[in-house]
This record gives sequence, C-alpha cells and structure tokens, in this order.
Amino acid sequence: MRQWIQRLRGQAMAIVWMVLCVILAPGFVDAQVTARVKESALENGLKILLLEEHKAPVVTIHVWYRVGARNEQPGTTGLSHLLEHMMFKGTSTLGPGLFSRTIKKNGGRDNAFTSEDYTGYFETFASDRVELALKLEADRMRNLLLDSKEIDSEKKVVMEERRLRTEDEPISALREVMEAAAFQAHPYRQPVIGWMSDIEGLAREDLVRYYNTYYVPNNAVLIVVGDFKSDELLLKIRQYFGVIPRGVEPPAVRAVEPEQRGERKLFLKKEAELPFVFMGYHVPNLKHPDNFALEVLAYILSGGKSARIYKSLVYEKQLALFAGGGYERESIDPNLFPLYASVMPGKTAEEVEAALTAEIERVKNESIPDRELQKAKNQIEAGFLFGQDSVFNLARQLAEYEIVAGWRAWEAYLPGIRAVTAADLQRVAKTYLTPENRTVAVLIPTKSKP
Repeated sequence: MRQWIQRLRGQAMAIVWMVLCVILAPGFVDAQVTARVKESALENGLKILLLEEHKAPVVTIHVWYRVGARNEQPGTTGLSHLLEHMMFKGTSTLGPGLFSRTIKKNGGRDNAFTSEDYTGYFETFASDRVELALKLEADRMRNLLLDSKEIDSEKKVVMEERRLRTEDEPISALREVMEAAAFQAHPYRQPVIGWMSDIEGLAREDLVRYYNTYYVPNNAVLIVVGDFKSDELLLKIRQYFGVIPRGVEPPAVRAVEPEQRGERKLFLKKEAELPFVFMGYHVPNLKHPDNFALEVLAYILSGGKSARIYKSLVYEKQLALFAGGGYERESIDPNLFPLYASVMPGKTAEEVEAALTAEIERVKNESIPDRELQKAKNQIEAGFLFGQDSVFNLARQLAEYEIVAGWRAWEAYLPGIRAVTAADLQRVAKTYLTPENRTVAVLIPTKSKP
C-alpha cells in the first residue's frame, strides 16, 4: 500500500513538473494572451480592451477610471474613495441601492476598489448577462445622483472605516506616517482613504466637481474578458457608451518627488503591545529598466517565510515575530520599496532595524547564489502565470497595466524577469537601498488609558 502511494505521489509530481515546464517555457502564456487582446476606442475617447476566453460561460466587465488619491488636493483627500462608495447610491434612472441588488438578482457579483492611481469597478456574470453590465456601467458613468443625505451617510461609513483600519490599527497608522514623511512633494504622501478631517469636510460640491472632471469616457478604460464574440460585443458597447459625450481632458498631475538626500526617521507613539519597524526606500516604477531586478530582489529579501529577511530575523536571530516587505512596482510614478518587522518581546526596535539593514548590506557585498536567484525567478514567473487563471484576474492585470503604463507593458514582464542576473541585484541594491534614500518609522507602544 505504502509503495503504491509513493508511486502515485511520484507520478503526480512528475505531471505537475511537466505542466510547469510547459507553461514556464519562454513566451508561452504571455505571448498567447497579449496576442489575443483586441484594442479599440470610441469617438468619445473611451478605450476598450477585449479578450475572449471561451473555457467557461462567464464574463467579467471592468470599468476603470484614471483617478485616485494621486489626483487629490490637500484639504480634500479621500474624494476618490468616497466617490467610489457613492457610485452604488443611485442614478437618475436606478434608485439608491438598486445597482448591486440588480446584479445579485441576475446571479452576478460586483465590487470596486480605489488606489493611489485608479478607481475600478467590475461585475462578473454568466456570459448571457454581459449587456446588463454594460447598460448599468454606462448609466452610472454620467447619471449619478449624488444625493446630499446619501453623501452625509456615506461619509460616516468611510470615517468609521478609517477608524477601524487605520486609527485603531497601529501598523497601518505607522505605514501611513512613514509614507507621509517619505514623500514631501508628491501626492503619494496622502492616504487613499483620506485624512479624517478632510473626509469630514467634504461637501456635495466637491464630489460633483470631481465626478464631472474625472468620470468621463476619455478618462476611462473598459475591459471585458470571457465568453463572448468581440465583434458583436463591440456593437453593444458602442450602443451604451457611444452616446456619452467626451469630457474636458482632466488636469495632469505635475508633482515630482525631489531626490531624497538624507535618512528621515520618525517615531509614532500609539497604544500597542509591541514595537514595529517600517522602512521605505525610493525606487523607480515599472517604466524604468531596473524594475525587473528590483522585483527579483524584493522576492529574495521578503517573498515569504523562506525569504532572507524572514529566515534571518524570525528563525535564526529570533528578533521579530514576523517580517516582510515588497516592491510597489505597478504605480504611475516612482514609489517605495518597503521592509518591515514586528519586534519580538524582549528585543528592541534598534536591534531589528540593524538586522534589516544587515540583510541589505549582505546583498550588496555577497553575490546571490545561482540556485537562489533561479528559484526566485521561477516562483515569480509561476505566480505571474497562475495569476491569469481566471477571467477576473486577467481583466484586472490588463486594466492595471493599462492605467499605469499601457497594457502592452505586460508583455515585457517575463522576459525582463528571466534576464535578471546576480550582478543586476547587487547594482540596484547599491543604487537604491542606501541610508540616504530611506525613511524609517518606529512604533513606540504606549499603555491604553484605563
């Protein structure tokens, strides 16, 4: 029995390996997907990306607007996020609360999300309901009610959301102050949800102006992925969206973050159990050729429990309860390369900060072994390909790339990752991960008031 199980396991592993070899072969999935995307635009400027996927009778419809916290002005932060909430509060043709109810009644699901660079909306349906989603999205692109009572009610919802996710979450609060210190000129210093006093002060006039400025077809992209015929669907898209007039071009974001010329360090005193260390380095985004090396470096340093930082700080030195990081690559403007760790009881924030810094210095001074580099590249590649296993994920990846750099930038990802060398990793570490280029934020726990 045991031999039979072992034989079965061996056969299963062989099959998994064969599948991985096929999909990781150079140019396999990336070339197939991008070659099938059909790009077009309506006369009013609405950009359209269609990708037929007939493996299941489902379809996902995304409408993403090129507006996020990056477009907000001091004093009115949180507008993008509050407007996202209001998009579900009724139009002149569909009453409050009826949008999501109509979706559910037809067996679909819907949601939305706001980031620094964009606001996205989506519905996923059985493929025979695609026209309903087009009709609903076209309607709320121009006919939003923005009722004053609904706005006041939703502001309270958002303020409570901020209390729960930031004010009462010490780590989130620490990251927020770290980013506010790291960026001095660029609006990436502003939280997506907005500052509390700004949310409270937002008026209906602010939302109307924002909606009329940014929710126009020439500032949006429509992505549909799933079981449909492109020629037939394009006619329906033109029927519902083609009648919406083109808007005035939204103002460009001109802010450029100046080069940082010295370490910034700050401390946040807040009710918490343990200290926490957050550090962020300014790095280029996906438009820069160094982005591929930074992506691999982030994985080697902080890509899970087998990555260098977790192994060193948590397992070997036992300085941290958990540790990690990442690389904010998919953003319109250059962003951060953050690293973090939760300090173990009995240890200090200084010890943890020194250990994080030591791992960065190790990369600068010791070449990454070939086996470790290849493992990281394989896992990044597998994650990228497996992320395309649903129509929703395909649409989301297309939309995100389109907003931040143009969807064809997607094609460069796998060749770029495959070409990274150990020397590239050392070079980008020496170039960007320097003390002069980082902001360090330390959480100092305080006792709760009785």
